[in-house]
Formats: sequence, C-alpha cells, structure tokens
Amino acid sequence: MFRELELGAIRAHILYHASKQPVYGSWLLEELARHGYSLSYGTLYPTLHRMEQEGFLSREERVDDGRVRKYYTATEAGRRRLDELRRMIADLYAEVVEEKEPSAR
Repeated sequence: MFRELELGAIRAHILYHASKQPVYGSWLLEELARHGYSLSYGTLYPTLHRMEQEGFLSREERVDDGRVRKYYTATEAGRRRLDELRRMIADLYAEVVEEKEPSAR
C-alpha cells in the first residue's frame, strides 16, 4: 500500500513540475530526490511513458549540448488531473494530518 501511495505522490510531483515547464528525466530524478524519493531511471521512464500513454504528458525531443533529450510537458488533461489531485491531497491532508473533516465534494 505504501509503495502505491509513494508512486501516486511521484506522479503528482511529475504533473506539477511538467505543468510549470518542460522537464526531462535526470532533472526529475534530482528534483524527486530533493523531496526524499529514491528513484531509478528504470522506474522513472516507465512512469513517464505510462503518463504519456494516458494522455497526461506530451513528449518533445530536443537536442541539448549535442544529445537528444526527451522533454515532458503536462497536457490539458494532465492539468485537469493535477487540479483533481490537488483537491484529493488537500482533503487527505486535512483529515490525516490536521484531523479535520474533509471538504464536501
């Protein structure tokens, strides 16, 4: 159960950052590590590909310093999902951390 929750949190982080600016794998690994997540490329890239297949991310290949990088950006569907996640996270935080009743939907 905790691994599933952690993977959901990682997906939320990815959507958040990809909604702000295009992001690429090694930057995401560093950013996620800053938040305490220990992730390998073998976990990150399948997650990014799945999110792309689900329509939450779009991918663009760019050449940076002579190498091709895959940049990911949140799609409109990804931004809507992020809004839904924000509400879910706020309700979860209020109930579990603050021990308040969640907001009515």
